[in-house]
Amino acid sequence: MNTKTNIEAENALIIEDEEDLSYLLAMLLKKNNLNIDCAYSIDEARSRLKKINPSIIFIDNHLPDGFGSDFIAYLKSKKPRAKIIMITAHDSYSEISKAMENGADYFITKPFSSATIKTMLDILKPSLSA
Repeated sequence: MNTKTNIEAENALIIEDEEDLSYLLAMLLKKNNLNIDCAYSIDEARSRLKKINPSIIFIDNHLPDGFGSDFIAYLKSKKPRAKIIMITAHDSYSEISKAMENGADYFITKPFSSATIKTMLDILKPSLSA
């Protein structure tokens, strides 16, 4: 899915293997004036990163071809200024710690609400403009 809204808007990449959840998150982000691109695996995310420059990356931890938390270092090496938000239903202390140690900026537990996403974007906006 590639949903464009405004040329001046920030770009966001969603790396999530649940297509319904990706679509829902994309719609929430689109309402907040973000250009959206989705990848459904780590391999697909690598390919997308060659074509887009996201300032925000939402990544699930449990993907078909690996753990999102293990992929964060790669994301940071390719897009060091991007803010990375880990999204997962598995919110154990060890998973949160690993994601944060590997460079995640924020952690959101599934299921999340539209208010949670809006709050996250409000927190991120000042740092995206910098």
